[in-house]
Amino acid sequence: MIPGGGQPNMQQLLQQAQKMQQDLAKAQEELARTEVEGQAGGGLVKATVTGSGELRGLVIDPKAVDPEDTETLADLVVAAVQAANENAQNLQQQKLGPLAQGLGGGSGIPGLPF
Repeated sequence: MIPGGGQPNMQQLLQQAQKMQQDLAKAQEELARTEVEGQAGGGLVKATVTGSGELRGLVIDPKAVDPEDTETLADLVVAAVQAANENAQNLQQQKLGPLAQGLGGGSGIPGLPF
């Protein structure tokens, strides 16, 4: 109900929903273009992912490469990618969180990570 006892204007509600949908699509496109970084081992391994979580780059400092200990290098790679993905999720929440709240919370909207 709208204050004053009137019924909501369906045309206005549809326009608002359509605008929110457009804003959400725009934010998702922006996330796909934005790159964030994560690192491990004090910067020995750096991973770059898009705001939507796609791995785009991996840089490994030669100091991290020990042929006798590839397990540590693998652990650093995993940690750097995880850190980059956490940064991407934070970016998603910053960009999409307000839009999801406007659409009724976000917990029931397919495709949103939160």
